[in-house]
Amino acid sequence: MDVIAYNRNAWNKEAQRAGPYSQGASPEAIAAAREGRLTLHVTPTTPVPAPWLPPLAGCRALCLAGGGGKQGPLLAAAGAAVTVFDLSPAQLAEDQAVAAREGLTLQTVEGDMRDLACFAAASFDLVVQPVATCFVPDVRPVWREVARVLAPGGTLLAGFLNPIAYTLDKDLERTRQSLTVKHALPYSDLASLSDEERARYMIYDAPLEYSHSLTDLIGGQLDAGLTLDGFMEDGWGGAELVDRYFPVFLATRATMSDF
Repeated sequence: MDVIAYNRNAWNKEAQRAGPYSQGASPEAIAAAREGRLTLHVTPTTPVPAPWLPPLAGCRALCLAGGGGKQGPLLAAAGAAVTVFDLSPAQLAEDQAVAAREGLTLQTVEGDMRDLACFAAASFDLVVQPVATCFVPDVRPVWREVARVLAPGGTLLAGFLNPIAYTLDKDLERTRQSLTVKHALPYSDLASLSDEERARYMIYDAPLEYSHSLTDLIGGQLDAGLTLDGFMEDGWGGAELVDRYFPVFLATRATMSDF
């Protein structure tokens, strides 16, 4: 299966349904960002700590796999020169729609997050990646490309899934409110599910997902030349059963060496 083509189509359909990750930033959030009160998320509920953000006026910012009209327009409203890069043209259209509504300027580029060849080295001062690495089978190429396009001293803000979440039986969690360990890691919707489970899952046009080890999610950033200088955990805000037991989401701040 061409996973990238499948996931592009899945995200296009998600945007057409106006799902939760395809609803652009509100006028109120844009106004607050313009006034210096930016609230930025790379995980669902806890905002990025303010000290993690570099000065945004004139900052060259890349929202990586970040279509959907949220992070890109907010950063543009805060004064950054924004490029939104995403697999899905329908998700990118959400950014364009919010920008048009709010009189903002940003650029949108369609592509695979593992290949940023369209950008020259050191093109950006900030890369913001909300939870998205779970949609590619190998995360290390993403970090290598981020390191290449970040300018010396540049910042990466990344959110991702705690790999332990992929060990759980999704059906039992949803239907019986039960957390049951079912899958070994590494997990893949293609390899870890039975044909029947996968067919039932794909009826809903959900994007295919992959777990990644902490060695690849965090160690991969370090191996790419980034220095980790911030870490936080997050959840669904109490909305899901799993919130009672462990944080489903992790976020890191990393800096590109300036020498």
